[in-house]
Amino acid sequence: MGTELGPCPLCGRPLIDGPSVDRHHLVPKAEGGRRAVAMHRICHRKIHSVLDERALATAYHEPEALKAHPEIARFVRWVRTKPPEFYKRTEPARRRRRR
Repeated sequence: MGTELGPCPLCGRPLIDGPSVDRHHLVPKAEGGRRAVAMHRICHRKIHSVLDERALATAYHEPEALKAHPEIARFVRWVRTKPPEFYKRTEPARRRRRR
C-alpha cells in the first residue's frame, strides 16, 4: 500500500501515493499559475470536465470556491463514499440522435 499524503483538498478523503493521485494547478499554467496541489485523479478530472481554464483562473482557484460550485458539490457528496484509491474513468457524453 502507498504512503498517505494527507487529505484531498476537494473531497477530504486521504490521498494514497500512486495512480489515484494527480497534481492540480489551482490557477492553470496557461493562465500564469505555478502552485499545484496533490488531489485525487477523479476529483481533478471532474474539475476540468466542469470548468474551463478561464473560470478556474478567475473564480475557482481555491478549494473552497470549487466546493461551492453546485455540480462539483454534488460530485463531492458522491465521491466521499468511495475508498481513497477509487478511480472510475468518466464516460464520454453520448450524442443524442436527431429524429
